[in-house]
Amino acid sequence: MSNPEKNRTTVEIYGQQYIILGTESSSHVRLVGSLVDTKMREISSKNPSLDINKLAVLTAVNAVNDYIKIKHQLEQLQEELKKEKD
Repeated sequence: MSNPEKNRTTVEIYGQQYIILGTESSSHVRLVGSLVDTKMREISSKNPSLDINKLAVLTAVNAVNDYIKIKHQLEQLQEELKKEKD
């Protein structure tokens, strides 16, 4: 079994540079990094006293919350499509 080639992409998130290794395209990784940076800055602007660790955790909580909502919506749509086919 062959391992997919890993791409190395540098992204800047909240003023820090990170090197991300993964099989996703560099443009995808840059998009993810940009979205994380935007969300961190949005949360920070509303809660300027947060330290970086709490800010990172709140950003992760927000991202997972959005993921769960979207996953649930997708499951509902798939169920509706399945009912229409039957």
